[in-house]
Amino acid sequence: MDIQTTDFKRCTLVKTSGRIDGSNAPTLAQKLKEITGKGIRNIVFDMGEVTFVASAGWWVLIDTQKTCKPSGELVLVKVEKGIKDSLNLVGMGSYFRTYDDVTTAVGDF
Repeated sequence: MDIQTTDFKRCTLVKTSGRIDGSNAPTLAQKLKEITGKGIRNIVFDMGEVTFVASAGWWVLIDTQKTCKPSGELVLVKVEKGIKDSLNLVGMGSYFRTYDDVTTAVGDF
């Protein structure tokens, strides 16, 4: 799993592609823990090239959100409709703010 990060003044942008499932969710979890371990609590997760998120992937994002709050937040960007529908289906749609583009998400911090 290739994970790119870009540091901005008020947040860090994280981007990956493909599937997030049990085989690679630990890699994503490790990267996000590295970021929050530095005290960064505002994270923008660009999902524009993510095609599927399994429950293991959602648990990584939920755990990261718990770490970020209340002083910060993990927000999701460019979430594919099917992925967003599955998130809403399990009642977690309101747990994450979502954005259509990275510029707006970064600008909101």
